[in-house]
Amino acid sequence: MKSIIKYILFSIIITPFFNSCSDDYLEVNPKGQSLESNYYRNADEAYAALVAAYDPVGWISANYVAKEFALNIASDDHYAGGGNAQDANPLQVWSNYTLDAATGPQEELWRRGYSGVFRTNILLSKLPDVDMDENLKARYTAESKFLRAYYYFDLIRLFKRIPLFKKPLEASAINNVLQVDREQVYALIEEDLLAAINDLPLTIENRETEAGRATQGAAKALLGKMYLYQERFNEAVTQLQDVNGEPGGNNMYGYKLLDNFGDLFKKENQFNSESIFEVIHSSASNGVWDCIGCTEGNLLSVMSAPRGYTVLEEGRGAPNFVSGWGFNVVTENLVAAFIKEDGSFDGRYPFTITNVDSLAQEGIVNYDKSYQGSGYFLKKFAGTKDDRSDGGGNWELNFPKNFYDIRLADTYLMEAEALVRGGGNTGRAQKLLDAVRTRSGNNDMVSATFENILKERRLELAGEGHRWFDLVRTGMAAEALEFKGYIEGKHNKLPIPLQDLNNTLLEQDPAYQ
Repeated sequence: MKSIIKYILFSIIITPFFNSCSDDYLEVNPKGQSLESNYYRNADEAYAALVAAYDPVGWISANYVAKEFALNIASDDHYAGGGNAQDANPLQVWSNYTLDAATGPQEELWRRGYSGVFRTNILLSKLPDVDMDENLKARYTAESKFLRAYYYFDLIRLFKRIPLFKKPLEASAINNVLQVDREQVYALIEEDLLAAINDLPLTIENRETEAGRATQGAAKALLGKMYLYQERFNEAVTQLQDVNGEPGGNNMYGYKLLDNFGDLFKKENQFNSESIFEVIHSSASNGVWDCIGCTEGNLLSVMSAPRGYTVLEEGRGAPNFVSGWGFNVVTENLVAAFIKEDGSFDGRYPFTITNVDSLAQEGIVNYDKSYQGSGYFLKKFAGTKDDRSDGGGNWELNFPKNFYDIRLADTYLMEAEALVRGGGNTGRAQKLLDAVRTRSGNNDMVSATFENILKERRLELAGEGHRWFDLVRTGMAAEALEFKGYIEGKHNKLPIPLQDLNNTLLEQDPAYQ
């Protein structure tokens, strides 16, 4: 179990709080490394540990595996793209469903999740004895439980059966850990979130210093999402209704849909009224090629921009993309989903997708086609010259563009789905759906059916890492992903990383044996 040993021992022996997370919102200045036995003495050291617990939320590995990006290319909305069929191979094999236990993104996604779990477990075990204000201690405890639930929710959705750790694990016990039933993992997620809610702040008052941290709304949204995955629809509605409030109106947490859909993806609109839990990316780490995994920048920006991109004629509507790496290319399937019955495009299309190939055919731009390239690119997150950071480090690694993990339109649509599937208030479900569609410039209202709500999720949240999970949890993956080689019963989860099976009691899923 090499990777788990590595990160457990790193957490137990040395405080791992000074490697990254150097953004402006959760910033800790490196002072060196401290033995774990001498740490956690006061509020400052507890805060440093909390920053470390948040850090894996935005991890990007040295081989370019990031949660949202990997989930995009596994769905029917994106191909991996890049320069060729071997470019970023862990992503290619998930996109075309040729992955096995030795290949694929599972090692990095497993490492991300369990690194977060181990860090939160350490902090939760130490906080009771830290000399600090009790109210602040309660908040740190609540944030740690929120984060542990967050990491476990990703792990249990990505892997079918996983180990469950509720406290720090001694190195001597590492080879004897066992996987548990999925319901045990869900039970801990529920327990942690219910325990956290009341001690989390209603809102973030100081966005300059605390933006990106968990709130009551984030915890209720995550809990509602977990209930939806378990098809506990009434409980999902209870949590999500608190988050959403009156559709298109007010709620107790101050959340509100932005008036213009396109404004969601402007760098200057980070931590806006629609954001519930946001993944922070910053140029402050000045990332360099010697340590790609150390950067706090958003690599999806340069990875999603077209290869060899050059604007030949200014003033003719060409985006000012940087010349990127051509990954995360949009499928024709997704483009077709944006076309309405009258032949016009959904109002979100021009803010979501750019048809670079048509611009090239008109002589407006030049670009190099990606592997499996459709000519369509994800405008939401493709890096632009305006977003580029030319401070220290290599600019490709330092785009300071955040990513939404949960936003209000997402929770509107989750509640609408729970209401419809659970036989609840369909009138409210219709209002929730209408609010999302109206904001996006669509005046042709559609009925709040399960099918229509899922289609709305696809269009509203395209490229934001939700589609694969939605297909798997609703049983629609086999049909939607057949063209990519998806096999039901095998590809609805990732294999346990091969090295974590050596000399341990963990068992590989039979589909990957």
